[in-house]
Amino acid sequence: MSETLVGILGFLTILAIVYMLFQSKTLPSIAFIIFPSILAVILVAGGYYKIDQIGSLVKGGFGSTGPTAALFVFSVLYFGIMSDVGLFDVIINALMKLVGDSVIGVTLMTAVIALIAHLDGGGASTFCILVPAMLPVYKKMHMRKTTLLRIAVLAMGVLNLMPWAGPTMRAASVLGVEAGELWRTLIPIQIFGIILCMAHAVLAGVQEKARGAGLHGKLAQQEGEVTVEAGQVPADTSDLARPKLFIFNLLLTIAVIALLVWDQFPSYLPFMLGVGIAIMVNYPGAKMQKKIINSHAGPALMMCSTLMGAAVLMGILVYGINASGAAAIAKPGVEMATISVVTCMANIIKMILPAALGQNLPLVIGILSVPLALAFDTDSYFYGMLPIMIAIGAGFGVEALPIAVAMVVCRNCATFISPMVPATLLGIGLADVDIKDHIKASFLYVWAFSIICMIFAVILGILPL
Repeated sequence: MSETLVGILGFLTILAIVYMLFQSKTLPSIAFIIFPSILAVILVAGGYYKIDQIGSLVKGGFGSTGPTAALFVFSVLYFGIMSDVGLFDVIINALMKLVGDSVIGVTLMTAVIALIAHLDGGGASTFCILVPAMLPVYKKMHMRKTTLLRIAVLAMGVLNLMPWAGPTMRAASVLGVEAGELWRTLIPIQIFGIILCMAHAVLAGVQEKARGAGLHGKLAQQEGEVTVEAGQVPADTSDLARPKLFIFNLLLTIAVIALLVWDQFPSYLPFMLGVGIAIMVNYPGAKMQKKIINSHAGPALMMCSTLMGAAVLMGILVYGINASGAAAIAKPGVEMATISVVTCMANIIKMILPAALGQNLPLVIGILSVPLALAFDTDSYFYGMLPIMIAIGAGFGVEALPIAVAMVVCRNCATFISPMVPATLLGIGLADVDIKDHIKASFLYVWAFSIICMIFAVILGILPL
């Protein structure tokens, strides 16, 4: 079986998954398992892989999504416990007093928190900090959860240009330069992106207000909630509330987030410790603890099944077989015996682009980066696509740096709408939003955002016209 045919089958697999999800024909977890498995059968039948290698590929995929699955389970449990004990009631009261009935204030606050939380470059940690804090406010203000995610992913995409963030480091390693050196080229674009991100937050607030959101807006009146005053969120009077332990739970939450940001441990460990401490202190006794865990088991199980399905998807599409016969992702210095499906897909793009594009390669790659983000994970995009695009550009006298800048800037905008990025699945799980709804609500905005940033780079002369 030729590599070209493998690449075509890869694109067909991605298209099939996207179609099934957007048409609500099946759950993401099922689509992520079934269609890559069908592809695997075809690849084995065609002699591209051996049957035992498929198992190695899937194991490789689980290695990349397993930690995110553990993070999701224990973060859902932790924030669920904190919601039960009433910690967020006080936080919501404080936020509501700060913004009052200002929908735009809420969207701007969302963008600011996302920008600050993503300074460490970790998508999972940012979602874990932002979504539990702001989701109750969005519900109270009758604002869409997809708007929360859209503001978040654009802010995170801009901050992802930092030199310690994954995409910039990957691109720098391919270019053979220090990440800080590449970042210095990106700084003006990043500053512009932050301004644009805040402008988008204002626009999102105006849109939400126009549809009737707000503490006293049209949607609140329709639901008969006009009697609630700003800052007067009713306290939880259930048997699970623990108002006397508020200070303890607040300090525990700060400690968990601090450990997460410190980044000295696997990201799931702070939440595992937090769950253990929180449930023992707030709900002593095995019977009560079982009740609490069972009450939050549904969302955790649903999202874990999606992440496990994504492991199959990533394993079969992203991993190849290295020279020693083990599953591996193609990176500089890694000799591959059998290249991955996404590398074959990248090679098809290589064959299609040169004759038609030539000198405009950086701009074309920039325009295509957001759609391609739905099909390529971060490693495959930068370690697979970027070297190929640099080689193509060299044939037309185009320098490597503009190509890398276009790919980094425009791809970053779309990082957290891609189902190939585990942190995306974590974010939608915490917000209880379907992946198709997240992509539908964000895709065109993200694409426009990336193109505007690219145009700004052209105006500054960073990208050639």
